[in-house]
Amino acid sequence: MNKLRKRAKKNFPSVLLTLLSIVQAVALELLWEHLHNAPYLFNFSWVAIISWAQIAATLLGVILIWVVYAGNAMRFLWVPSTGDSVYPFFIGVTEFLLIETLGPEQIGIWLIFMAVIFAAMVWGSHTILRSARLDGGNDSYFKNSKPAVLRDFAPHIIIISSILVAGLYMHFLGSVGAVAFIIILATLLMLAWQYYQSAKFWESSIAEDDEA
Repeated sequence: MNKLRKRAKKNFPSVLLTLLSIVQAVALELLWEHLHNAPYLFNFSWVAIISWAQIAATLLGVILIWVVYAGNAMRFLWVPSTGDSVYPFFIGVTEFLLIETLGPEQIGIWLIFMAVIFAAMVWGSHTILRSARLDGGNDSYFKNSKPAVLRDFAPHIIIISSILVAGLYMHFLGSVGAVAFIIILATLLMLAWQYYQSAKFWESSIAEDDEA
């Protein structure tokens, strides 16, 4: 194997995780700062309830990105592309915008950024898996799985489209109240489902390695 390719495969996961952890740390710091600068959070009202649900969904989204991307980086080897290096910066900017739009005034925009986060997570994960399939060092996992086709992404397409449509609805027609709470609660459930899927994927891939 080309020495540069071998060096890149060996070192890139740790470099990537270091960069991504810095981005996630900044995002969490911005989220914490938002808590200190939003006094309405501590007054019992629909606004406070909806805002706390937003914060919970944002936190879960940040954690989920780390779980998905870090899990893949620890499990698989692949020759990195330029896009792999750009991905953490794109995720960081989107997370910062997501946190910046927290609050009752911009729920629709916040949901749109949440849809972008979800799409970026799926795209980044699939890109890694597609590259990892080309590397023989990952055969213990991929020998028993077929390449993904469009229908395999149907659940993610439905989730992303639903969040995007809900965001557009809230931005142009919605108001703070029960409808907003239900939409954000549904977003939380979708994120929880994705976390469950990631946990199952981790367990199955580890089991494959144990059997190899």
